[in-house]
Amino acid sequence: MTLPDFSNARILVVGDVMLDRYFSGATQRISPEAPVPVVKVNNSEDRPGGAANVAINAAALGAQVQLIGLCGGQYKSDTDLIQADEASHILTTALHAHDVVSHLVPVAQMETITKLRVMSRNQQLLRLDFEESFASVDKQPLIEMVNMHIAKADVVVLSDYAKGTLSNPQALIALAKAHNVPVVIDPKGTDFTPYSGATIITPNMAEFTLIAGEADSEAALSAQAQTMRAELDLSALLLTRSEEGMSLFSDAPDYHLPAKAKEVYDVTGAGDTVVAVLASALGANVALPEACVMANHAASIVVGKLGTSSVTTTELALSLHAKAHDDVGVMNAEQLTYTVRLLQSQGQKVVMTNGCFDILHAGHVSYLQAAAQLGDRLIVAVNDDDSVTRLKGPGRPVNNVARRMAVLAGLGAVDFVVPFGEDTPQSLIAEVLPDVLVKGGDYTIDEIAGGKEVLANGGEVKVMHFEEGVSTTAIIKQIVDTQ
Repeated sequence: MTLPDFSNARILVVGDVMLDRYFSGATQRISPEAPVPVVKVNNSEDRPGGAANVAINAAALGAQVQLIGLCGGQYKSDTDLIQADEASHILTTALHAHDVVSHLVPVAQMETITKLRVMSRNQQLLRLDFEESFASVDKQPLIEMVNMHIAKADVVVLSDYAKGTLSNPQALIALAKAHNVPVVIDPKGTDFTPYSGATIITPNMAEFTLIAGEADSEAALSAQAQTMRAELDLSALLLTRSEEGMSLFSDAPDYHLPAKAKEVYDVTGAGDTVVAVLASALGANVALPEACVMANHAASIVVGKLGTSSVTTTELALSLHAKAHDDVGVMNAEQLTYTVRLLQSQGQKVVMTNGCFDILHAGHVSYLQAAAQLGDRLIVAVNDDDSVTRLKGPGRPVNNVARRMAVLAGLGAVDFVVPFGEDTPQSLIAEVLPDVLVKGGDYTIDEIAGGKEVLANGGEVKVMHFEEGVSTTAIIKQIVDTQ
């Protein structure tokens, strides 16, 4: 299987937009005020959630994504103009960073839905919800906004979290039908009739059973699904079934997909990933059964991560044993760690090296080619700009980290590239734990950052020498001397 070019897919996401906030830290004692753990917060993170997470998941695949939703707002002094609240500005900034074009409609005297999670040791200790339903709010401005952008969409996604944004989905479904655009819906509630006429809905088993009742066999489940599909005039129904995988019900024979997840850390946002990948694949002209296969694999990837997360084409291609379209392999640490575990579970030998790679030269290329021969996949960890400056001095790097990673990722010998900000990649290597760690230069094995951790994990550490007479410093000196 070859992944499609998701960049051709134009996805319009409409639904309940939220801001997910994470406060995390160590817990070492119990509060004297109550029998609860005390968390010393040392990190906070804001992530787009709800429909915004769906949008980010689609954008992570390379799809062209627009997001429409309601947010908090207040009247400007002595005017009828409504300005968005602070939480929505945080959301908009984060969405822009993920290449999502957002059109958030502010509602006076309302607040953007925010969920605050307190985390420690990769466990969620507490969640605080700040929300008020948008159900009674006039939806005409939202509908008008959708009408402005729907003509340029290949697929519309309605992401319903029962927060009131989609209290009138029929108006949006009618708009989509008028423009001949398929509608994918992640439903909520005890009544799915408001979603009548959609192309496909993606309930989970609990949501489906709440409406259809318990089924005592696969045949009974199929009958229930087909009855619901007929009553709601749906082209298809994709039922997500946790450890039992997914089942697609349509005019074709029932299609069952087994679960792929080996370890489940957090199911937060898994439904968002399913609907985003499904819609993106359909928007890229993938047939529905194959689109469901991709969504199933994507779900297995995202539940192996902590918190709301997205899936890259690299991760998806590896899970599918597929070839990614135009994939350059640039990852963050979390994505890389997941990918390495997947590759190792498939019996592949992972090699890792690191450096500044400021001006790529023949010495670098020959070194990387030799490193790649030591295993099946080669990872290059690259110092970010601040760490290069600390190591090399003012004026360095010549090329910023994005350009350096792009050049490295374009080399045939290199599979994955990841940035790091510390002076050494020890913590990154300890997290990734490659099978072979390689360092170029005159080092002893015990001097190599991360070497102890790799050896303790049963891996190898090797020292390789760069090609003599070639270095970035020498190249820069030569350029300066000839000016």
